[in-house]
Amino acid sequence: MLQRFLDPATLASISSLDLVAKTVVDGFVAGLHRSPDFGFSQEFAEYRAYSQGDDLRHVDWNVFARTGKCFLKRYRGETNSQLLILLDTSASMAYGSHAVHKLDYARFVAASLCYMANVQRDAAGLIVFDEDVSNYIAPSTRQGQLFRLLHAIEKVEPGTHTDFAKPFVHFQTFLHRRGIVVVLSDFYEDPATIIKTVEPLRYRGNEVILFHILDPQEIKPKFREPVMLVDMEDSHTSLEVSPEYARNEYRRKIDSHIEALSSAARGAGLDYFLMNTERPLDEGLREYLSVRKGRL
Repeated sequence: MLQRFLDPATLASISSLDLVAKTVVDGFVAGLHRSPDFGFSQEFAEYRAYSQGDDLRHVDWNVFARTGKCFLKRYRGETNSQLLILLDTSASMAYGSHAVHKLDYARFVAASLCYMANVQRDAAGLIVFDEDVSNYIAPSTRQGQLFRLLHAIEKVEPGTHTDFAKPFVHFQTFLHRRGIVVVLSDFYEDPATIIKTVEPLRYRGNEVILFHILDPQEIKPKFREPVMLVDMEDSHTSLEVSPEYARNEYRRKIDSHIEALSSAARGAGLDYFLMNTERPLDEGLREYLSVRKGRL
């Protein structure tokens, strides 16, 4: 039942983005069979007794139910974690062959990561970009930060072309503290160009994660008759595609692109993870975080 509830099409029907984020995070945490504090960087360290004025969000209610006593969870590195999300809103991200477009899916992922950072008391920030930076929210843990992030994510709209250099310049100009950088994009660019542009984000000890957001029809197209495909970032460019081309030549090209990007990312010390927009979000995030934890 949990997986059906977390189907992307069902999530798209939920009007509140914060509820979407909570649903997704609670879902993949449940699948991990761990506490809701499982995440990118923090590790549970110990309990301490509750004192008047402590934030009740950090009370372990399971312990309270068993013992009748209030204990708070403490973590290693509580003040040393920073998460910055780079969200690609270029025109190609508006594509979707089913209920959830790539940009919708990327919004759900971004909101879920912000929610998780907020639960863990990590500083979270956001850069929204296409051919320019359209919004920037500096990483922070101040009151109301989650609301600001979710509001910004909710109001994003498809833009024009993608220019990965723009958020990089913004990053270098305004951010001077190391942390985790997550890039959400369909990465329709030469893999070597992508890595050359994104790799410098690792400077100053930053960790970079590429979430490759693709529609199932982009990964394994299924056409029964010839179709005319129009470039969403250049309406003057089109291509007639036959079912045979989609099954054979196109499949070879997209598989080669994915493999080249994945290989180049690994070679540059970046994390790469392909996300199919038809896949439940909790399932994909659970897989990535499990693999990640196994490496740490």
